[in-house]
Amino acid sequence: MERRTFLKGGAGLAAAGGLATPALAQERIEWAMPSSFPKPAPGVGTNATRFAELVQSLSGGRIVIEVFGAGELVPPFAVEDAVQAGNAPIGHGTPYYAASKTAAAHWFTGVPFGLTANEHYAWLKWGGGQQIWDEIYAERNLKPFYSGNSGTQAGGWFKNRIESLADLQGLNMRIAGLGGEMMRKLGVNAILMPATEIFQSLQSGAIDAAEWVGPLLDQAFGLQRITNLCYTPAFAEPGAALQVVVNTEVWAGLADDLKAIVEAAALQASMETLGQFDYYNVGAMQQLTEAGVEFLAFPEDVVAAMKTAWAEVKEEQRAASADAARVLESYEAFEAGAIPYANAFVGRYMAAR
Repeated sequence: MERRTFLKGGAGLAAAGGLATPALAQERIEWAMPSSFPKPAPGVGTNATRFAELVQSLSGGRIVIEVFGAGELVPPFAVEDAVQAGNAPIGHGTPYYAASKTAAAHWFTGVPFGLTANEHYAWLKWGGGQQIWDEIYAERNLKPFYSGNSGTQAGGWFKNRIESLADLQGLNMRIAGLGGEMMRKLGVNAILMPATEIFQSLQSGAIDAAEWVGPLLDQAFGLQRITNLCYTPAFAEPGAALQVVVNTEVWAGLADDLKAIVEAAALQASMETLGQFDYYNVGAMQQLTEAGVEFLAFPEDVVAAMKTAWAEVKEEQRAASADAARVLESYEAFEAGAIPYANAFVGRYMAAR
């Protein structure tokens, strides 16, 4: 793919011999931003377009971002690679889609039985998570920004009922992140595929189950047309974060006020996206229920087995990756206090409500 950073009012890339020149010398900066998700996809796709709108508005048009959906410029799982290589100045997606580059990326998205969306942002902002994220991604020429979260997701759409641990054996299931590693230990053939392939794969029988996001997005992708059995919650993903990544050379070339605008736009988009999921999941779940979808709980033996499997996966990740071990130390330090706090306040409230 050709480099898609264009700097109007100044020397172009070929003349400059680099990704960017200082923004103060330019009338307008135009960026092409590939995303890992389809542009129209509620929540995940609109997060990218909303971020772009905010940047243009807050900068008074000094930065204009054109968003390209999954596969339009680069494959959905190659967005970070494109930004790292300088083939795109900025990208949008979710960290764990590039976990093959660093296992630590899982914790910047979300992990099984881990922090909720609000807790995750608290850890990033005040618990040292963002600093670690910045340092790890800087090694790959990337500057990361938290830009949203889906909140607690659905555990998956299954063609057959899950009544015991034995019912998971041999299932082909689309599931992302370390949740997939957890499910493999329970006998599931975990498969990672782009969102655009989920419906067809479930319809054709290539997979028997699919974990995607939740009522809003799952309905938009038509999963209820194939099966009416949806298990909740996603113990594998209690909250999945979205990100914007900027090439470090491009980032270094921005004026300080434009850097502040990019960061502020990502934060504003993150708040809007979490609220969007919380609001529209309600209506989507009502519609799905009226259409005959059953929202079921996983059996107790399955949940217990998930916890055991996750404990094993977590220690394997800690032992295999210095970056993962570093992130885990910080993550667990906050989690140790966050759990009893949430149980005493939010947990008791939700149980009584």
